[in-house]
Amino acid sequence: MDYVSALVPPFVMAAFFIGVVRVIVKTQGGAAKGKEDAAVDAALARAESARQAAPGDA
Repeated sequence: MDYVSALVPPFVMAAFFIGVVRVIVKTQGGAAKGKEDAAVDAALARAESARQAAPGDA
């Protein structure tokens, strides 16, 4: 019975990982995709402009 107790944790972790991947895939896109993409683009633009505006950077 030691083999059962040795195999249970990997199977539980695999099932959890598959569930997480399914949730991630299902939540991609949809009605809010454009809004989410615009928010990410705006955040990247702010980070880029802050990096370029930092004085003394080479």
